[in-house]
Amino acid sequence: MGKLEELQKLKQEMEADSSLPLRKTDTNLVFGVGDPNTKILFIGEGPGYWENLKKEPFVGNAGKLLDQVLRLVNIPRESVYITNVVHHRPPENRDPEPDEISAYGKYLDEIIKIIDPKVIVTLGRFSMGKFLPTARISSVHGKSQVVQFKGKNITIIPMYHPAAALRNGSLMFEFKQDFQRLPDMLKEAESLTEAKKDLDKEDESQQMSLV
Repeated sequence: MGKLEELQKLKQEMEADSSLPLRKTDTNLVFGVGDPNTKILFIGEGPGYWENLKKEPFVGNAGKLLDQVLRLVNIPRESVYITNVVHHRPPENRDPEPDEISAYGKYLDEIIKIIDPKVIVTLGRFSMGKFLPTARISSVHGKSQVVQFKGKNITIIPMYHPAAALRNGSLMFEFKQDFQRLPDMLKEAESLTEAKKDLDKEDESQQMSLV
C-alpha cells in the first residue's frame, strides 16, 4: 500500500471516529493536503471558517500568506504536505484545548509515520508544543533543532503561525525573515541526514569486521 492509500485509509478511520471531541460541533474533517512523498511536513493548529468549508488546511487569509512566503523561497505548496494538530474546527475559532490536541494526537502521529518527513515546520505554539513542550515560540522561532520523536531523529523548525503574523506587524517581519532562511535550514537538515547515514554505514562496516 502506498502512502496516499495509507493516508486515505487513516482519513476514513477519522471520519468514522465518533469519539473525536470537536466533531460534536458539526464541523467537517480537515485532514491534510499535499505530496505524501515530501520531505517537509507543515503542521498548523486547527481549521478556521474557510478550511472547514473547503475541507482543506490553510485556504483562508492565513493560507494565502503561507502560499506567498512559500513562493518567496521557491517551494511549491503542492510539493509539501500540510496538516494540523486538530482536524475539526474549534468553536468560534478558539484555541484547541489540551484534551482535544491529545485526542487527535494519535492520528497526527500516524500521519507523521506514514509521510516520514525529514523536516517538520510547526506553525504556531500549539504544533510546536508537540515536539518542544517547554519552549517559548518567541525564543525559538526560525531556529532548527533536532529532536527524538518515536525513536527517530527529526529536524523541527518552529515558525509563527501565519494568522499571528497577519495580526501583528512586527511578527510579520520576523515571520517572513524566518521563511527566507528556510531553504538554508532544509539544506542543513539534509546534510545532517546524509552524515548520519555515513556514520551508520561506518558502524555497520566495523561491526561486520568484528564478526
